[in-house]
Amino acid sequence: MQINLNERKRLGLYFHIPFCISKCAYCDFNSAPPQNETIISDYISAMIAHMESYRVVAGAYEPDTVFIGGGTPTSIPTSELIRLIRAIKHNFKLTRHVEFSIEANPATVTYPSLLKLHRAGVNRISFGLQSAHENELQILSRKHTRKEFYASYRMARDARFDNINVDLMFGIPQQTIDSLLHSIHYVTGLRPEHISLYDLKIEPGTAFYNNYAEIAPYLPDDDTEADMYLAAIDLLRDRGYYQYEISNFALPGRMCAHNLKYWNCDEYLGFGVSAHSFFNGSRFSFTPDIKKYIQGVTVKESKVKLTDSCEKVEDRERMGEYIMLRLRLTAGIDSREFALRFGFSFESLYGRKCEMFIRNGFMTAKNGIYALTPAGMFVSNYIISEILEFEDFGKYYFGG
Repeated sequence: MQINLNERKRLGLYFHIPFCISKCAYCDFNSAPPQNETIISDYISAMIAHMESYRVVAGAYEPDTVFIGGGTPTSIPTSELIRLIRAIKHNFKLTRHVEFSIEANPATVTYPSLLKLHRAGVNRISFGLQSAHENELQILSRKHTRKEFYASYRMARDARFDNINVDLMFGIPQQTIDSLLHSIHYVTGLRPEHISLYDLKIEPGTAFYNNYAEIAPYLPDDDTEADMYLAAIDLLRDRGYYQYEISNFALPGRMCAHNLKYWNCDEYLGFGVSAHSFFNGSRFSFTPDIKKYIQGVTVKESKVKLTDSCEKVEDRERMGEYIMLRLRLTAGIDSREFALRFGFSFESLYGRKCEMFIRNGFMTAKNGIYALTPAGMFVSNYIISEILEFEDFGKYYFGG
């Protein structure tokens, strides 16, 4: 059967690079310095072989977003990244105006490496600054200074990147509202197209978690964190950055198309260790073990279990996911779109549960659109769990 290119469905692609120069104190992602010199090349080869196995099943799709995340993708040799990028283009029919993103640590890029990545097709870069204050960077165990970030940012502009995201963080030990707002002033002065602002979470297995007693006295309390968040939203808005998601702000027309796929419940394929996918009605993820991943992909008739989880997503569960993810967006849930998508009335199913949050200023309901207010977004986990009556839904990470 011949595929009509005009009928190809859209798809997001994610590639996880689990390597970095060192582990930050707050990081709970699948990442670590490489164990040896050959593991990087073997891992990239495995990812290439893995995507080759999807060429047929994904033949009806035309990916319009690509995101290489980690870890720190730019911590590995640029030649390996170029090899991966070429394989992506070879195995998938990307749209002409594909959004092609890569994450970067400011200490791991050079002008030549950025120029090579841009020429290879990467057109969006996300820098993890986190703070513009040296003491806060040291507390987070970041391996770069503000000066190094600025140099990297300028090099990216010189390499013709016209779509840059900068990550910032609030709730850092010793951080104050003033220091946070100073960081935002600094970053907005550079005019990146996109800014992500994440609340520091102390996760099990991190250095912060293991040393919690030592840092606890220096952490902002809940009220201060809420004030930080609301003050940051106001300042970013005043500086021209529209909040379109709980943690994400953009200049007009510069929202992250890849992350919008997650929040709009669109299809995406992930490759690499711990990578998640939602594809063809199923949600699945791959093993977090690098050696098992390489063996499971490259060794014929390998008995290694490549998938870590796999489940068919039933309609009711998909409805819950849609609510959970759409409420992350300032656009919220359009009850008319909800009815068209699922065949049920949002008001009849969840309207009464939303009433309390509307009365208390955490949610709005206008013209059939239900959305969280800035105050509601700060406590969104609680609100969504109350509406959907479950506890653990924090399974996904959405980068800048």
